[in-house]
Amino acid sequence: MTRPTRKVQLDSSDRKDGGAVDQPPALALLSSVMHVADAVHGARTRIAHATGAVPTIVAYPGYGGAGWVRVLARMVLMRKSGATKATLRGWRAFTSVPIRNSEVEVEVGGVTHTVHADSGGLVDVVLDADLSPGWHTFTLRSPVADQAEGRLLVLAPETTFGIVSDIDDTVMVTALPRPLLALWNTLVVSERARTPTPGMAVLYDRIVAEHPAAPMVYLSTGPWNVAPALARFLARNLYPDGVLLLTDWGPTRQRWFRSGPEHKRRNLERLAQEFPGIQWLLVGDDGQHDPEIYANFARTHAAQTAAIAIRQLSPGEALLAGGRTPEDAAHTEHGTVTWVSAPDGAGLAQQLKTHGFL
Repeated sequence: MTRPTRKVQLDSSDRKDGGAVDQPPALALLSSVMHVADAVHGARTRIAHATGAVPTIVAYPGYGGAGWVRVLARMVLMRKSGATKATLRGWRAFTSVPIRNSEVEVEVGGVTHTVHADSGGLVDVVLDADLSPGWHTFTLRSPVADQAEGRLLVLAPETTFGIVSDIDDTVMVTALPRPLLALWNTLVVSERARTPTPGMAVLYDRIVAEHPAAPMVYLSTGPWNVAPALARFLARNLYPDGVLLLTDWGPTRQRWFRSGPEHKRRNLERLAQEFPGIQWLLVGDDGQHDPEIYANFARTHAAQTAAIAIRQLSPGEALLAGGRTPEDAAHTEHGTVTWVSAPDGAGLAQQLKTHGFL
């Protein structure tokens, strides 16, 4: 395992000559949209304070390796009742307002670090920490919020196998790409009413039993707002404990919308760099971009791809999802990497067993 490195990209304000940079019309329009978004955020912040919302730290499971950890958390304004129950359920998850650029103290391994949330309230930092392999607890403190505790999974240097799993339509039946159904599932339906994909929890349990040291990473294009609800869903349906890697919605300073496929590609690349000795079993479904994303990863990181497992959507699910990814086109020339597909966890397990993974 290697210590991850950071890159800093300078914008026009960092130019040594101080010269102005002409913006293309599209970027100028995007800048205007961001000004509107900033104004909306300011209004939401004032309303949240007026209605009794308080600063709250929401901690997410992180991970790390020898000498380092990646800490994930979010600073938000939310109602005190929700804060005490540590839940952000259904549409209420989206009423929380991110606290931008706030200062947070992270205590991990007996050492305290001062970090800052980003413009979306997200704390995503890599810190030095000398921790033994296994799960550990870290503490988050803020001058304006009650402290919170989160967990970290530190991988042993000799770990050679891990699992990356999609969530929507892979472990949870959601048909997320259909806009109206996506809004219903995300904003209205409680995680108690959501349907687990048949056989997937059993499949993952068998894989983890066969590879006890394997990290479980749930990589999804879902927003951080619903992370607590997703964690409860996974636990309630007996999925293995693991790390959630989610994203934020809405415009950024560089683009109109955050790209879900790019989020997955970027995090897969990051995992490959952070853990060069681990081979990953990549599990997804054929209703979005998973086959293409995983096939590309296998082409560029064949030595770090143990196998690709694709859950095939039913005709009804594929219709709701807007179609099915052509599997033959997706994994053309994927080399010697094992590729299996089936409509449920039992079918995937049977095929993975023939390839020696179970």
